[in-house]
Amino acid sequence: METSAATTTTTMEGEILSKFKRICVFCGSNSGYRKVFSDAALDLGHELVKRKIELVYGGGSVGLMGLISQTVHHGGCHVLGVIPAALKPLEISGESIGEVKTVADMHERKAEMARQADAFIALPGGFGTMEEVLEMITWSQLGIHEKPVGLLNVDGYYNSLLALFDDGVKEGFIKPACRDIVVSAPTATELLVKMEQYTPSHQEVAPRKSWEISQLGYSKAPSPT
Repeated sequence: METSAATTTTTMEGEILSKFKRICVFCGSNSGYRKVFSDAALDLGHELVKRKIELVYGGGSVGLMGLISQTVHHGGCHVLGVIPAALKPLEISGESIGEVKTVADMHERKAEMARQADAFIALPGGFGTMEEVLEMITWSQLGIHEKPVGLLNVDGYYNSLLALFDDGVKEGFIKPACRDIVVSAPTATELLVKMEQYTPSHQEVAPRKSWEISQLGYSKAPSPT
């Protein structure tokens, strides 16, 4: 399901209205050792609020997940957390933030987050964060979606990953146009501006209309909340 998007504009009161209605942020249940990562999560949350963008995220209330969800929720924007039932006791501590949707497994979690969002951003994170954003990059390459995918490259955290992508182009494993799928910037403001301006330039493997979530092995049946 594709979500609607409004045209980017600035109101007379100075508010920024984004073309994105809802952005999925991939982030971890850890905060990292350095304050710069927590600051980045808070900054991104404030930027989403400033642009009246709703948040889709992994449903936890600890670590960077908790920081960004609380910031967006307290700023008056809707928050949707999507979490597998098995992870609820591990990732959610204290009061849940906003709307929480419980799904069967990790596959359904990613499919639901992808359906709900107009764009994707990865904060610094571990294996789970990287796996989620890499799947969205792959889905763009395949033609499953045409939504921007961004890396918030806080203090160069993703430099090595971006260099790996560049090596993939150099060695003939990634097409140059597909490398452009990945949008990156060191700050939330710069990243959101770049994502607003993003236009796919790569040749999709298959047209989007040919893809169905059911073909990817994800159930369309509603899950208990």
